[in-house]
Amino acid sequence: MQHRLIHIDAAKVVASNLIVLHHFTVYGPLAEALDLAAPRSTDWFFEYARMAVQVFLVIGGYFAASSLAPHGYPQRGQPLRNIARRFVRLVLPLGVALLLTVAVSALTRIWLQSDFVPTAPGWLQILTHATLTYGVLGVEPLSIGIWYVAIDFQLFALMSILLWGGRRRAQWLVALAGLASLFYFNLQPQGDNWAPYFFGSYAMGAFAWWVGHARHSGKLLYVLAIAGVAALAWDFRDRIALAWVVAMVLGVARSRLSGGRSVLARSPRLYAWIRAGARSSYALFLTHFSVWMLANALWVNLGWASVGALGFVTASAWVLCLLAAMGFERYVERPLASIRM
Repeated sequence: MQHRLIHIDAAKVVASNLIVLHHFTVYGPLAEALDLAAPRSTDWFFEYARMAVQVFLVIGGYFAASSLAPHGYPQRGQPLRNIARRFVRLVLPLGVALLLTVAVSALTRIWLQSDFVPTAPGWLQILTHATLTYGVLGVEPLSIGIWYVAIDFQLFALMSILLWGGRRRAQWLVALAGLASLFYFNLQPQGDNWAPYFFGSYAMGAFAWWVGHARHSGKLLYVLAIAGVAALAWDFRDRIALAWVVAMVLGVARSRLSGGRSVLARSPRLYAWIRAGARSSYALFLTHFSVWMLANALWVNLGWASVGALGFVTASAWVLCLLAAMGFERYVERPLASIRM
């Protein structure tokens, strides 16, 4: 089973780091310095690296299907309990990470006055973050990128409800909701704080999993391919094209049409590093902003201006982000995940 997951682990590592580098080109004095030093590179990371979130949307749907309905129909009749478990799984590490962010923000404000550094949170911010409603209520988030945490929870909840409501026809409901997203909801920019906007990518991930349990996996792959092509012909979107490609790769890997072992499967040391990076991808998402704030404060106060110093500070911040994420996953996220409901 491990060898079949290597491609997913590698995708999570690449996607999570692309999102971090995207944020590096957006926030703070360091982002401004990077833009002056390498405008073409920063333009690319600003415009395209953020689309890596589609990888997580597809993988999220893939694993939601594997846990909730591995054979295409729900195995458990307790959707509310599944939703509650997912909420706790996401919110507990998020809460610890936000405490870290608030502390680092207060420290950073001593040395750096910048709009990208969050102010001290009010009670409304705390309440909406604890309930994952900050996006839909339009409350300023305490950290960059955490809108995805709320979206991930919404998507899982929507999938759970569709599967429970559809029972033996659950795949049809998921397919209809996915098509409605691809052909309508995803074309409404004002809806990007709600699950239907992203559910097309999530549903493609779910069907990529179900390919492995389909009686005729090749036919289901063709249906997935046709749905993606039709959605792109209706209105071409780079982000949907990426989600479709990822889903197709996962589907092919799951189908009986593929075989053999990957190069990574024959490189245990490389696989171990990739596996560690994949395990800490959520932690990286939660903690990298704190490291980036401190790096910006250091950059401003040191007064460095050379391209070499800029590269050194940026590369060091990136490495520290990875190390902080691995530590957070090991000592915070993993123990909290052992809490059962």
